Amino acid sequence: MDLKLPLTLFSYFFLTFSLFAQTVITGTIKDIVTTDPLPGATVTIDGKPGTAADINGIFTLNVEPGTHQLLFHMIGFKDIKQQVEAKEGEKITLDVNMESEAQSFDIVVVSAGKYEQKIGDVTVSVEVIKPELVENKNTTNMETILDQVPGVNVTDGQANIRGGSGYSYGAGSRVLLLVDDLPQLSGDAGDVKWNFLPCENVEQVEVIKGASSALYGSSALNGVIHFRTRYPRDTPETKFSIYSGFYDNPKRAELIWWKNRNPAFSGANFLHARKCGNLDLVMGGHVFTDDGYRELETEQRARFNMNTRYRFKKVPGLSAGVNLNSMYTQGGLFIVWLDGDTGAYRPSGGEVQNYKNFRFTVDPFVTYFGAKGHKHSLRTRYYRTDNRNDTEQSSEADFWYGEYQYQKQFESKLTITSGYVLNYTVVTSALYLDHYAANMSAYGQFDKKFFDKLNVSFGIRGEYYKLDTASTEFNIVRGENDTITLPFRPVARIGVSFEAAKATWLRASYGQGYRFPSIAEKYIRTSASGLEIYPNDSLQPETGQSAEFGIKQGIKCGKWMAYLDLSAFWMEYHNMMEFSFNQWGNPLVDPFFGLGFRSINVGSTRTRGIDVSLIGQGKIGKIGTNMLLGYTYMDPQSLIFNIAKDSLVNTSKENILKYRYRHIAKADVEISWRKFMFGTSMRFNTFMENIDRFFYDASFLLGGIKEYRERFNSSDWIFDMRFSYQVNKTVRVALVTNNITNHEYSSRPADVQPPRNFTLQVSMKF
Repeated sequence: MDLKLPLTLFSYFFLTFSLFAQTVITGTIKDIVTTDPLPGATVTIDGKPGTAADINGIFTLNVEPGTHQLLFHMIGFKDIKQQVEAKEGEKITLDVNMESEAQSFDIVVVSAGKYEQKIGDVTVSVEVIKPELVENKNTTNMETILDQVPGVNVTDGQANIRGGSGYSYGAGSRVLLLVDDLPQLSGDAGDVKWNFLPCENVEQVEVIKGASSALYGSSALNGVIHFRTRYPRDTPETKFSIYSGFYDNPKRAELIWWKNRNPAFSGANFLHARKCGNLDLVMGGHVFTDDGYRELETEQRARFNMNTRYRFKKVPGLSAGVNLNSMYTQGGLFIVWLDGDTGAYRPSGGEVQNYKNFRFTVDPFVTYFGAKGHKHSLRTRYYRTDNRNDTEQSSEADFWYGEYQYQKQFESKLTITSGYVLNYTVVTSALYLDHYAANMSAYGQFDKKFFDKLNVSFGIRGEYYKLDTASTEFNIVRGENDTITLPFRPVARIGVSFEAAKATWLRASYGQGYRFPSIAEKYIRTSASGLEIYPNDSLQPETGQSAEFGIKQGIKCGKWMAYLDLSAFWMEYHNMMEFSFNQWGNPLVDPFFGLGFRSINVGSTRTRGIDVSLIGQGKIGKIGTNMLLGYTYMDPQSLIFNIAKDSLVNTSKENILKYRYRHIAKADVEISWRKFMFGTSMRFNTFMENIDRFFYDASFLLGGIKEYRERFNSSDWIFDMRFSYQVNKTVRVALVTNNITNHEYSSRPADVQPPRNFTLQVSMKF
């Protein structure tokens, strides 16, 4: 007798009865304040893994009849326990509203592990900038905000963390900029355009200090700056601000180049965010015009950005969208002043480079939250830059990027993240000629929490890079005549964090880094304000490693809470790329007998130091108080220092790397009472001891740089101040004063920074 049919029917009726006998529990998990859904929130049943909420915050559980204990958990929110009586065949609807732990000041970051973590649990140093600081300082360029972060310096547009890099003439970066998890370095120069970042649409800025190539690849050698934009809440929101200001006369009257009126600037920002059914929509814009505090260095720009995300009803957990950002800029710029006496704000030769630039990004993405903690995401980016100028140095660059990522969060508090990255760049340029670059990499990271106290993180990545005919090679020496060559570079990181006591965390981490030269570093050939810059097609990739040991202490005083962080760090680079002055050209044909700058591998370097920061918020009595304080000591040295040789190209006889500070300090304090707000910022750095000796030897050609540095050879203290009044629930008026003491200072040779300037801002929110 054939038993297949009876067995099939028996199985069908048995399964049908079992499913009918089970109870279905379904519902939505939301933020109790914003009513936003909480995708990824986990549901545990009787201490065992249950399910996770999808992109709409919806969860579904099939349970046996009886009494069950449910636990709802989400990073940054307080756990909720609920007992459920399940009857046979019943369907239970259970909507859960979770309360944020913000009142206990639990900052949540994403960048450290590519998933949400409490800042006390991360194994590396992370600084966080909230959108309120960006708005209250009337930020028109994110460079000014990053320069306020403890341990970070931005020198003429180039960011460095803890002295990890100096000044490289706008080519290459050891700090990777991310916008919503996607890299945003230009395809040709590999640099950051800070004015391209939509400061009108910022959710949070996270700064990772230390080598992060294992997670983020090349250019994350010195750290990562992650700019995260926002999505709408359940209630529509519109913001609009207009502002106008002017530059005051510098302290030295001889530097004034304007006649009838002081140079002025003005602009406007807007943002609108709303939900339209299952569609999330955010639109932002920015316009800005600046007469410039430097003669002929004007700027006009317009920017538009939009975020979209559609949440599919028929496929729970699935969402897709497209984000875009575009900007047009025009103006003039120069690199070297006329002189340091009366022409510090005037261009050498009386002329500037006039430019017109257009750039945009288009970012399609798909995300799927599966049952039981599975997450799949595909993120892509197309980044187009078109730079035009009147010096026959125009360039076009197209950058394509794609990343697939899989992530699984287990109820055993293990998170596994893996992914594959592919990007491709094509450059057409009179400045660099025509080139292409390709990059492929695969990565994996494991984060595990033990005993609710100990966090362990381990990540590894394989990186392949190709620039024209040059490509990645990694040699493993097994013996005297036995070497294996791999076509990719492996990098790894490991970190631990331990909660030693309540609100006290100890951490230690080690990470490796790898950076391939940018197209500009390798192939640039140009002349700027009399400075010749030469290509170097034999430039090799640089590698690095960093380690730190730190302690983070939570502080609570009444309703005021803070985190105090202290860390000791160590960074070491090999084959380090830096621009250096020498006779690189043909002495018979090229200007100045072939003397100039080019990027070379300078050898091995080491930077050690300590980093202290404090971030706090809350109320002291009836006064709302926010603080961001930091101090960093750095000792950046060459490991192949030769005083006889190096003194020929450096201005310092000490072993200190060029264009670095030994001490920097940052502070921002803001207090509020009723409708009033007052804030002040401070930035401090010691004298930049070492620069290229060429600036001294050719001082007569470059407007007296040597004499200027001998005159202004002390530390810099720069103070800003802001005051605002909330007129009503919609309108706020603010006055912002930058460089209130009118201090004269430079971030690099021949580049004096702005004098005191005033801004009046009117902002509306409804």
